[in-house]
Amino acid sequence: MFPRLLSRLSKPAVPAVPPGRRIYAIGDIHGRLDLLDGLLARIADDESARGNPSGELIFLGDLIDRGPQSAQVIDRLIALKAERPSTRFLLGNHEEVFLSALEGDNKVMRFFDRIGGAETILSYGISREEYEAADYAELGVMFRQKVPAGHRAFLGSFENMIVEGDYVFVHAGIRPGVSLDQQKNSDLRWIREDFLDRRRGAPLPGKTVVYGHTIGREVDMRPGSIGIDTGAYCFGVLTAMGFEGEERWILQERDGQGCPTP
Repeated sequence: MFPRLLSRLSKPAVPAVPPGRRIYAIGDIHGRLDLLDGLLARIADDESARGNPSGELIFLGDLIDRGPQSAQVIDRLIALKAERPSTRFLLGNHEEVFLSALEGDNKVMRFFDRIGGAETILSYGISREEYEAADYAELGVMFRQKVPAGHRAFLGSFENMIVEGDYVFVHAGIRPGVSLDQQKNSDLRWIREDFLDRRRGAPLPGKTVVYGHTIGREVDMRPGSIGIDTGAYCFGVLTAMGFEGEERWILQERDGQGCPTP
């Protein structure tokens, strides 16, 4: 009797979201409007099949860059926020650079261009010929003229971290060994190796971290963390994970295309 009792008492707790809630976390979109629309349709079907409560959407950031329709993704998500006001968004490192590039720093514009911003610039109606002929100062002027104020305000409203029950949602990860209230925004948006390689023994904060930012062929489920960036722009797979009570499940939209490596 006592060994069985001790076994039950020592079983690790299963992470859960608050009672009466259903949450869908959506990974990095990177300008793939086609995959976004397909995944939103899958989420709607999943909601219908599961019944109440309706889902609350959390987008993990990196809506833009690399894929061909960044401006159109932003338009779609502004409309989605109007339709579903409970929808929340995390600021990814690509949104951070996008907003900085709009401030007029040519060095930032150069960096933005290098990390996939060229596709974003083109998605705002700047032609390939105009893009190729411009230097970074000229490109910055054109870009600032093309980006609607509503897009800038929308991205500027994004959050850094969302905590729901036993889960913490961030874009890139957290700094191990640092409490959640002491995390730096730069780590939440940019960290990679120090978060993923936890062999040094620094602990996570007692919650399961759900993040994007680092591409994998499959959802990366480890003790204390779940990575759901499955390479929309690269592998043609956009992932959402649903959470309700102690249950979690995966929804994906795939096109079977994309580059062979991240």
